[in-house]
Amino acid sequence: MSDKKKFGAFAGVFTPSILTILGVIMYLRMGWVVGNAGLFGSIVIIVIAHVISVSTGLSVSSISTDKKVGPGGIYYILSRSMGIPIGGAIGIALYVGTALSISLYLIGFAESFNEYLGFDTAINGLRITGSIALLSLVAIALISTSVALKTQFLILIAIIISLLSIFIGNSDYIPETTTLLTETTSIPMEVLFAVFFPAVTGFTAGIAMSGDLENPKQAIPKGTIAAIGVGFVVYLILAVFLYYSIGSETLKSDYNILLKVAFFAPAVVAGIWGATLSSALGGILGGPRILQAMSVDKITPKFFGKGKVKIMNLLMHCYWYSSLHNWVF
Repeated sequence: MSDKKKFGAFAGVFTPSILTILGVIMYLRMGWVVGNAGLFGSIVIIVIAHVISVSTGLSVSSISTDKKVGPGGIYYILSRSMGIPIGGAIGIALYVGTALSISLYLIGFAESFNEYLGFDTAINGLRITGSIALLSLVAIALISTSVALKTQFLILIAIIISLLSIFIGNSDYIPETTTLLTETTSIPMEVLFAVFFPAVTGFTAGIAMSGDLENPKQAIPKGTIAAIGVGFVVYLILAVFLYYSIGSETLKSDYNILLKVAFFAPAVVAGIWGATLSSALGGILGGPRILQAMSVDKITPKFFGKGKVKIMNLLMHCYWYSSLHNWVF
């Protein structure tokens, strides 16, 4: 949080939020959800998930426009509206969840990267690729928050191009018959919802940058609601496209089907890698800010509230450990 440059709604909130929303689940698991739930079931899952995210986003936006917003994102907002004890309890869980989510995004990147380039896709191969990616992202974050956010602009462009390539692609997997309801499957709807739901929680990545915003009271509501809305539209369109363009059995079994139906497969690869890495980068940028804000409030050790480079180095080791621990299981 030592960078002097402040950011607006688009660069500071919308971009990190939408890149986390349109991340690994959209590219590698959305087809699986549609294949198992059918079109009607997928729409229900998307709508319910976004009702929850919109409700949360509106609540956070309402509080942010009413009170002064400092560093710490959602933790700061909750602790100033409901008190330090409740805010601290949620903040600790949010920090741990943010740290562990980095491993989710890096696993998605390593899975796609290793398979596309023919590298080892076993657990050790994913560990090596994910660890190298983690070190690279931490290096970017240590250089400058501004550099990290500028990198995300390029990733956003890559994601837009990849989606266009998918939608205009020619599919050889068009199903002969379709049904709006879910087909016979051993996977219950609540499991499908649980797999999809983390995709819509990405708007917290932008809120976590509250300490780096020029005007948090305006940037947080605008950036958050815009990111949730754009994500909702994209997921609905993608669900309909997948349902009518690809057979359910293929969607269930092939996690990389989007590469095969795209007009230009390398564009989709760039989108997958960019989305997963940007989501991980968002966690690396946001997690320490939550911890630092809690340390300033003396919930966690004050040592973490200084914002020095050595603190970032320590957090890097914590993230690395959490990622490796998660990969073991």
